[in-house]
Amino acid sequence: MTERLYYDDAHLMEFEARVLAVEKLNDSRVAVLLDRTAFYPTGGGQPSDTGTLGEARVIECIDAEDRILHIIEGPLPEIGQHIVGKIDRLRRLTHLQQHTGQHILSQAFQKLFGAETRGFRIMDRISEIDLALAAPCEEMIARAIELANQIVWEDRPIKIHYLAAREASRLALRREPTRGGILRLVEIEDFDLTPCGGTHAKRTGEVGLILARSWERAKRMTRLRFVAGIRALADYTQINRIAHRVALMLSSERDDLADRVARLLEENKGLAKRVRELETQLAHREIEEMLTTAPRRADGAGVIARLFPQRSPEALKSLALAARSFPKTVALLGSYEADSAYLIFARSADLDEEMNRLIERACAEIGGRGGGRADFAQGGGKGDLKRVEATLQMIACELLGETHKLET
Repeated sequence: MTERLYYDDAHLMEFEARVLAVEKLNDSRVAVLLDRTAFYPTGGGQPSDTGTLGEARVIECIDAEDRILHIIEGPLPEIGQHIVGKIDRLRRLTHLQQHTGQHILSQAFQKLFGAETRGFRIMDRISEIDLALAAPCEEMIARAIELANQIVWEDRPIKIHYLAAREASRLALRREPTRGGILRLVEIEDFDLTPCGGTHAKRTGEVGLILARSWERAKRMTRLRFVAGIRALADYTQINRIAHRVALMLSSERDDLADRVARLLEENKGLAKRVRELETQLAHREIEEMLTTAPRRADGAGVIARLFPQRSPEALKSLALAARSFPKTVALLGSYEADSAYLIFARSADLDEEMNRLIERACAEIGGRGGGRADFAQGGGKGDLKRVEATLQMIACELLGETHKLET
């Protein structure tokens, strides 16, 4: 059995222990077993500590029931050797702040809205809690964050208690214990009491600050992403740097950015609308010019068959839609780039050719897929330029009933 020193002192960063075993795991990694350790193993949503064990680097710790396995890289210690372990202080402090912050934040949501915490994860840059909160809103999140930070700034003491599960069950715990035996309870004075095996601060003031990054509805719960302490400072620094850069780009003050961006977005909507109108006009004019040279059938229907290099699907679609507005018009349009081709077939409402069937045939010829409606269909595939040209030529000739030279 490994004695867990972090249970009683989460600020212990260096310790001495005796090596009980050195084991090779199934994944070929090497694990060291000690009689005592200050390294926290992965569990409860909190990643493990890292650091050093003698001359070796501890890259992960695994909780194996009553044993803690230290996964190392570097020189192997001797069994029976007394060895010094050192915890990565910044990583421990960061995790300690996030985990304590979660306790405070979870109880804030519990007190204010009766929302239980159903899940918790400390990730590389942020932490997440899953809350049984059915209808979250900005005001609710803000109220919980405000209460949580009030508890942080009051610098309340945090104490550790050990009680039998039966005795602990009589207390007002935030969440029920999931096992029996002796429980480790973490108490934030006059605020929160919950069973937990993680690392925590001695006083709430160590958490520094709790900030909500974002929230969303997920799996019938509310998933809140937050940062605390060191991460809160890093998050603010990054956001502030970005805000200043954007403010410089927009020749604006940082505090005026929201209004400035809102005005720009409104202007952009107007410009985008004007661009769409001009694109429609241009496409209409382009189709009109194509029809002056397009071959026509005996019934007067004009067949446009054109292949364009590197024309975007959006631009090709604008042309096809414009073609439909002209009477007795069929447009077989394609664009190509490298070995890829994109096709759109369209016709006016006064004709009865089925563009969806034609596009399916064309795409099959170039090793692709397509579909759509009788008057408008699109698709694409892979094929060299000559094959794409030959395919459009074939479809055009069928529609015209004669030999037709494709224009590119």
